[in-house]
Amino acid sequence: MPITKTTGRQAVPLGRQERDVLYAVGCGLRDDEIATALAIPEEAVAGHLARILAALGLRDRAAAIVHAFDCGLVAPGRGPRRQATSLPGTSPLATSPPPPAGAARHAPGPRLRISVLGPLRAWRDGQPLDLGHLRQQAVLSALALCLGRSVSRQELTDGVWGEEPPNTNVVPVYIYRLRKALHAGGGPDSVIERDRSGYRLLPGAVGVDVARVEELVTAAGGAERAGDLAEAVRACSQALDLFRGEPLAGQPGPFAELERLRLTERRIVIVQRKLDWQLRLGQHAEAIAELSALAVAQPLNEPVAAMLMRALYLSGRQGDALTVYDRTRRRLADDLGVSPGRLLRHTHRTILRGDDIRLGLTGTTR
Repeated sequence: MPITKTTGRQAVPLGRQERDVLYAVGCGLRDDEIATALAIPEEAVAGHLARILAALGLRDRAAAIVHAFDCGLVAPGRGPRRQATSLPGTSPLATSPPPPAGAARHAPGPRLRISVLGPLRAWRDGQPLDLGHLRQQAVLSALALCLGRSVSRQELTDGVWGEEPPNTNVVPVYIYRLRKALHAGGGPDSVIERDRSGYRLLPGAVGVDVARVEELVTAAGGAERAGDLAEAVRACSQALDLFRGEPLAGQPGPFAELERLRLTERRIVIVQRKLDWQLRLGQHAEAIAELSALAVAQPLNEPVAAMLMRALYLSGRQGDALTVYDRTRRRLADDLGVSPGRLLRHTHRTILRGDDIRLGLTGTTR
């Protein structure tokens, strides 16, 4: 939104003092501080702010702060984007000296990382950041999980509040606070930008653990195709190490609820792939403990039961393998009213016959 006000049908720029007041408001100054800096009465500051809100169609002071960032007048931690020489005669408040030549180009940008695979966490240069209360965190979670695309205000409102939206449009206020919390300090721009479609995290500016998980899973698949199952197991293990508990733990709203289910299921699929590769490598004993825990957590998961049966059988524990089949068959009948599927039945028959179970059996979900 340009810094203009409308007179009739003609849009004209805000006056210089109004721009200065808007800039100062964006910097978080109080009316008395603005009055001192601009050498004008405090009542005049209030009058300028009222005219700014009316001219730009803004609801309140918080909306003016957000507008100052969105229109490029203010950048977190770096003052205004315009240079002093472009505004002759303006007050010192409205301008700031440009950074030393080449400073932004050569200064290494700090690393900003966001983790959603557990309680939401963020770090800048290894230092944890305060992300505010849970609703504000949920807004950031949505941006992090929609990496690469813009998320509209309506999407954020629906995803975070569901059927009980707030009485006021607080999303821009949360975006403003998150910009301040996440600002990297190595350049003039925030890591959250706004476009016509909504808000998004700047590409390449933030590392999100979910994206790293998918990179590692892709690498694992490539290693499998190259015949290096040990490397595939290693890559999957690295991906699983990024999970720190329940994804988006404690996050409110329908978006977090759906993503929590999706990411939990994604983790199970990755575990299954890793364990299947371990069995193909002959690491049966190593896989049994993890498979047993997964079978307890997923008692109706037939591929997991089949893999556990394989691991037990190949470790010389045929009776235990058959017990897993009986237990799973009963749970399927009691809970779902169905019989075991083809994979589980085939694994059961192979164990009963004493055949080589390593031939042609796989329990993974691709």
